[in-house]
Amino acid sequence: MELRVPAIPFTFVAHTLGIAALVLVLVWNIHFRGGFAWEATNKNLIFNLHPLLMLLGLILLGGEAIISYKSLPLKKQVKKIIHLVLHALALALGIIGIYAAFKNHNESGIANLYSLHSWIGIGVIVLYGIQWIYGFLIFFYPGGSPTLMSKTMPWHVVFGLLVYVLAVANASLGFLEKLTFLENSGVAKFGSEAFLVNFTALITILFGAFVVISVLSEAPAPIEDD
Repeated sequence: MELRVPAIPFTFVAHTLGIAALVLVLVWNIHFRGGFAWEATNKNLIFNLHPLLMLLGLILLGGEAIISYKSLPLKKQVKKIIHLVLHALALALGIIGIYAAFKNHNESGIANLYSLHSWIGIGVIVLYGIQWIYGFLIFFYPGGSPTLMSKTMPWHVVFGLLVYVLAVANASLGFLEKLTFLENSGVAKFGSEAFLVNFTALITILFGAFVVISVLSEAPAPIEDD
């Protein structure tokens, strides 16, 4: 299914929402949560890397990788490389972000993988990795046969979009889980931090929605390959 409307306006909205989400998560973790650290006596500073890297990686860069085909009037091979590199960066940041959560839990004496958010998160990063490896081998190098590529491309697109939607949903679940812990620890339910976290989650969802709408819209005319 394709919407008979240009994708470019939706991609600009997505870019704006992505920047807003990144700014909000930075304000939250720096202003309210004390900043970031890889080694610290305050283990919460280690955990703060988790929401930042997961948002920046799987959600923002992953979303930009998806809509790059719809927003860049470039040659197909150039867009393919941009798509591949952005997804590789997203996957790398996602892995580091998950490791930061494990590092925080291990050094704080907190159990790992006890929540639905963590279960889905592991599943998402595994599926994301499989999707990237398959795309690299079949569509980039060494590359599959033209028949294989044409038959699997629709499934590659659908599966990738489903994994991305699952990542956005799990990010929202993560914001909810963290905010619930904070409120149980004394953060005001109607305070500025609670509103900030909820708005960050809301903007993240809107960003994901505009990524999906962009995929369903018409791309600009590509530059023909020589």
